[in-house]
Amino acid sequence: MPAHIPVDLSNCDKEPIHIPGQIQSHGFLIVIDQDCVIRYHSDNISSFINGINENLIGRHVNDIQPLIGRNEPKDFIVQLIIFGKNNRGFEQTNPFVTDIQGKPFYLIISPTENYYLLEFEPAASDLTIDLQKIIGRSVSEMLADKNLQRLLENSARQVKQIINYDRVMIYRFAEDGHGEVVAEAKNENLGSWLGLHYPASDIPKQARELYKHNLTRLIADVHAIPAKILTAADNEQPLNLTPSQLRAVSPIHIQYLKNMEVGSSFSISLIYKTELWGLIACHNYSPRFIDFKSRESSKLIGQILSSALEFRQNEENQQQTQTFKAAVDQLSKYLLKSFSIEDALTKQEVTILDAVDAEGAVLVYENSIIKLGSTPNDEQLEKLLAWINGTLGESFHFTNHLASVYPEAAAYQDVASGLMISVLSREMNEYVLWFKPERIQTIKWAGNPDKPVELNANGLMMISPRNSFEEWIETVSGTSIYWSNEEIKSASRLREEITYAINQKAGAIRQLNEKLKLAYEELDTFSFTISHDLKNPLSTIKSYSQILSRNGNLEPKAQQIMDRIIVGADKMNLMINEVLGYSRLGRSEIQLSKIEMRPIIDDLIRDLLIAYNSPDIEINIGDTPDIYGDPVMINQVFANLISNAIKYSIPSGHPKVSIKGEVTETGVIYNISDNGIGIDIQYLPKVFELFNRMDNARDIEGSGVGLSIVKRIIDKHKGKIWVDSELNKGSTFYVEFFNG
Repeated sequence: MPAHIPVDLSNCDKEPIHIPGQIQSHGFLIVIDQDCVIRYHSDNISSFINGINENLIGRHVNDIQPLIGRNEPKDFIVQLIIFGKNNRGFEQTNPFVTDIQGKPFYLIISPTENYYLLEFEPAASDLTIDLQKIIGRSVSEMLADKNLQRLLENSARQVKQIINYDRVMIYRFAEDGHGEVVAEAKNENLGSWLGLHYPASDIPKQARELYKHNLTRLIADVHAIPAKILTAADNEQPLNLTPSQLRAVSPIHIQYLKNMEVGSSFSISLIYKTELWGLIACHNYSPRFIDFKSRESSKLIGQILSSALEFRQNEENQQQTQTFKAAVDQLSKYLLKSFSIEDALTKQEVTILDAVDAEGAVLVYENSIIKLGSTPNDEQLEKLLAWINGTLGESFHFTNHLASVYPEAAAYQDVASGLMISVLSREMNEYVLWFKPERIQTIKWAGNPDKPVELNANGLMMISPRNSFEEWIETVSGTSIYWSNEEIKSASRLREEITYAINQKAGAIRQLNEKLKLAYEELDTFSFTISHDLKNPLSTIKSYSQILSRNGNLEPKAQQIMDRIIVGADKMNLMINEVLGYSRLGRSEIQLSKIEMRPIIDDLIRDLLIAYNSPDIEINIGDTPDIYGDPVMINQVFANLISNAIKYSIPSGHPKVSIKGEVTETGVIYNISDNGIGIDIQYLPKVFELFNRMDNARDIEGSGVGLSIVKRIIDKHKGKIWVDSELNKGSTFYVEFFNG
């Protein structure tokens, strides 16, 4: 690690491990620029190549050709670079087998920023078996069991058999970054680490990010002295070694491994839905070198196991999703048949308690509190509801540690450590609450999880690697099992079903006519204020800005400011028009007629492809059954949904949009899906709220009003709309129109 960056309590998670300034010494490194001129190299080249000049900075890579790959064409490295550029990667050439003074070496080429890393490693390995020959059989044995835990145990055994390290662990990361050994295969003389937990600081955040880029990581000898990277004296740019195979290891981590008496470590990343699920972590108590090809074969094991994990996890998630979906579907039928919302949700064979995996539920509706299962008592509920009414500003909220935000809940954490709140009506303080009980956990840590600190010579606290790995037991109380994504989606959909049912019965059970009249009058006044008092001054601002921007004497900075004023004025004008459109919807009368959907969809797609200038987008149109509705409003609905699907899928690089309708017993359901940026699960319940935009969509143009308008139009048609989405996977919007 660069000496000028100290590692202290404030920046341990920011330790720049991707720019260590040195490499592991079992190989050597040469770094060339786009013109194939050497800009960096490791200081250990002479230990591999006799007679080479120890300072190669500024020389063309062809100058060292006589000493590297004497049997290769004189410009073979340049040709490899050209080939990689043309193929947008070096997967087809890595590793290139060459010789250095009669010894076989692998050359691995990796691009990093404006340079190319040329890493040379011995082609020999400490493995005594042909990994590629036995990997097929081992993978078959790994995947033989469908049970997730036995799959992990099989995998640990097979990996140990393949690479013969002293200890092989499957290490799974929790949501807070700490890890647990969930499967293990080891030599008989070693104690078991199965079930031990390790704090997040042992593998900090930036290290976990690198494991997503480099799917295997070898530390051949923790006692070896790393080789420094040399560069020109006037080059202060640190070399980014993120893709490097030889990248040196953080001094803190090296000492950590030494404290564990580990001589060599090897890891294979396990990825679940683009995120780091865990590691196959391998420890040997003496130095051990695995050549590049064997590491690549090991990477295949990780990729196959990652796919198996995803498949098994998806199976479990799908089973849970189907269970919850069946419950919500049944509740929806009860709601449509029953005049009483309370009876439909709490007094049937299926209740709100079945919509998620909770042990208690409460419906707060029309000044009544109906309890199901295990819940706080009446007095405790009354105080909890007062806290929710006074502090909760969101329409949807969940926690698995209620006492941390509402300390009084500690008195009944045995029944309500976990709480999920779905707001039905903020104005009338109506909610559905679900409770999960406390799950007391006895966590076995490998040593005290609090990372020790030491005082340095300046009296500053410095992080030091942990020395103790003796079992340290912690009892965690006051928390419940986490709310799963499937539970959150189910609760969100149930809220839409309840809201729809309430709106259907609004004329009979809600006396709001006078308030609505007053609200419409206020809305008219508000609309007039926007259209007159805001739009006119805004036009003036834009006009004067355009006049000033035509002044050829403006300095570039001033011209840039004027351009930003004009763009901001246009954006504000767009938002004003959107709000006006939203407010007019409340008073607009709908003109129902039979609508032929295919021509509308075709016209919209034709216009949107031109607008977004995205001819490579793949759009699939399935059945397009006719519906009954207001043609203008329905056109607006599909324009918004299809436009969003195109707009938010373009960043994926291979945008795909699907539009199809299905005739059901009660009407027609359309779904519009994409493979775009998706919606974070925490935002899913709020997606149709006014001015609500997701964090991952901040850089994409939009006002946050469009989906609110769509929701309002669907409500006026007495239909339903809901969404299913997953971050970085895409979204599917469902719109249901009923017969008659």
